[in-house]
Amino acid sequence: MSQWNQVQQLEIKFLEQVDQFYDDNFPMEIRHLLAQWIENQDWEAASNNETMATILLQNLLIQLDEQLGRVSKEKNLLLIHNLKRIRKVLQGKFHGNPMHVAVVISNCLREERRILAAANMPVQGPLEKSLQSSSVSERQRNVEHKVAAIKNSVQMTEQDTKYLEDLQDEFDYRYKTIQTMDQGDKNNALMNQEVLTLQEMLNSLDFKRKVSGERGKLSADGPLLFDSFTLLAESLFQLRRQLEKLEEQSTKMTYEGDPIPMQRAHLLERVTFLIYNLFKNSFVVERQPCMPTHPQRPMVLKTLIQFTVKLRLLIKLPELNYQVKVKASIDKNVSTLSNRRFVLCGTHVKAMSIEESSNGSLSVEFRHLQPKEMKSGAGGKGNEGCHMVTEELHSITFETQICLYGLTIDLETSSLPVVMISNVSQLPNAWASIIWYNVSTSDSQNLVFFNNPPSATLSQLLEVMSWQFSSYVGRGLNSDQLNMLAEKLTVQPSYNDGHLTWAKFCKEHLPGKSFTFWTWLEAILDLIKKHILPLWIDGYVMGFVSKEKERLLLKDKMPGTFLLRFSESHLGGITFTWVDHSENGEVRFHSVEPYNKGRLSALPFADILRDYKVIMAENVPENPLKYLYPDIPKDKAFGKHYSSQPCEVSRPTERGDKGYVPSVFIPISTIRSDSTEPHSPSDLLPMSPSVYAVLRENLSPTTIETAMKSPYSAE
Repeated sequence: MSQWNQVQQLEIKFLEQVDQFYDDNFPMEIRHLLAQWIENQDWEAASNNETMATILLQNLLIQLDEQLGRVSKEKNLLLIHNLKRIRKVLQGKFHGNPMHVAVVISNCLREERRILAAANMPVQGPLEKSLQSSSVSERQRNVEHKVAAIKNSVQMTEQDTKYLEDLQDEFDYRYKTIQTMDQGDKNNALMNQEVLTLQEMLNSLDFKRKVSGERGKLSADGPLLFDSFTLLAESLFQLRRQLEKLEEQSTKMTYEGDPIPMQRAHLLERVTFLIYNLFKNSFVVERQPCMPTHPQRPMVLKTLIQFTVKLRLLIKLPELNYQVKVKASIDKNVSTLSNRRFVLCGTHVKAMSIEESSNGSLSVEFRHLQPKEMKSGAGGKGNEGCHMVTEELHSITFETQICLYGLTIDLETSSLPVVMISNVSQLPNAWASIIWYNVSTSDSQNLVFFNNPPSATLSQLLEVMSWQFSSYVGRGLNSDQLNMLAEKLTVQPSYNDGHLTWAKFCKEHLPGKSFTFWTWLEAILDLIKKHILPLWIDGYVMGFVSKEKERLLLKDKMPGTFLLRFSESHLGGITFTWVDHSENGEVRFHSVEPYNKGRLSALPFADILRDYKVIMAENVPENPLKYLYPDIPKDKAFGKHYSSQPCEVSRPTERGDKGYVPSVFIPISTIRSDSTEPHSPSDLLPMSPSVYAVLRENLSPTTIETAMKSPYSAE
């Protein structure tokens, strides 16, 4: 089954994730119509090879032309129109940069694989799901009760105001009637009774005015609830109209101690303040700035590369269904930043619209913004291409103005801090800055954070790293794997307590290594994503385990038991170690040289494990890998990930090219037994200092260490 067919069978929540990364750069119609052809091309390789990318782009357009010819025969007018438009857009957008289309399609296919992997992850247990659902339901009920109480209070105030209007109209009528009576009529008993009635009505008016004022206070002081912005906005505007009606009544009639002129101004000020505050909090950045080519690294932006960002107004009122224009800018508060300045190129003013929203509220998505660094001085050259400090934070601000019911409301919101880079090689360190910022502070706009970055709790940081693996490669880290990372960071066996500095995390080299902890971890993430993702998701890669723990786990296992771990000395390397016994029963451990992305690009890792051979002294090739730790038969663990079944060697025939003997790439190692004699006496000579110095320059410490522990090294 093709990958696209699997995607189409996902649940709706996963399909919504797929929908997010298909746009005009790579329309979903093309993905659907050319599914099999697209999956058969090597877009990953083309993204780094302009010639290959150019050929693939030309072939893509040819495939589109063939589809156009097919649908033209079917007279599908709508599809014909869409395909012509898409072809024109693709040709115009990528003609001068064919590698970009390869990057876009490669990322889309990779995201599909990640979502498929996440969809196949084990679901929560019934108890955990029940507790979580119960907690969410309880919070939702509390919100609904509070909002209902506010709405009910405002409705009662509305009824009081209407009753007050009717009562005052009747009072005005009776009072004016008395005023028009003759003097003689005013002294009779009927007149006295009418005056008493008016007095009672006045007392009732006074009471109702006070009640309306108190209810107004109750409504105005109600809580602002995130999930009920629209209902609260409707209630506040309704309350504001009621206060205006009360003002009309006080102009008709007032008296000493009248609560309306005494309280109305304060209540109106309070309600207006709450309306402003509600709108301010309802104008939000729904999707943070992100480059489409790196969807899992938001808030890291490359100069002169487009990024997307989406905003939403959470209040849905019919009166707002007109053009609300939003303006985007960067580094608006320049006084808080460094000397480096940026501007936004592209369409930086757009109108919010209801059409772009899935739930009927106003939203706007900026898709064509590009950050560009300004020139450093008068007549000076720009700083593009220079090395940028990946801890420097910037902010993108969005402004709009709303006129509603006589109020003019200026709204402003900002993205979370972003990091600018000028080269993709800076992406890992920039992403580390984003992680550290969000772990270490709750301040959403501290742009000088890295002037003196605080430490982070180790437990919280490791939790974020587990999330990083879960979101990026579909499977988080267990406690044993986290313990290994904690020990690597702090040389401590536990991560329950303690803090870690920014320098230790991302700046200082690991002991004895030429790279930092974060560089090492990022290289592993990249390795998993591109080369061993299915094996990682299945949980067959132990990965983070020290050599000491590895030997402890394997020493009591059956011969041929092996495990997979990430190299600590090679960036982005994975190795496997197996256990066997010598003739005298001694336990022996064997580790192969780590496989990196270069070697894994040529041969899938599952096939390497299947076909791996060791040539012993008798020159007999043998696969030493029998059981994946702890005791899973190798083929049971990896069988479904083999790219093909090993070919049986057949005899040549006289039928031309069909007579070729099929060939298979097989990874082979040679392990000499203890009884094997050295090939020459020179093998026994001590190594000179100069030779050792050359080896240190060209070989890793692990390789030298392994060689020094070989049967030929001195005891």
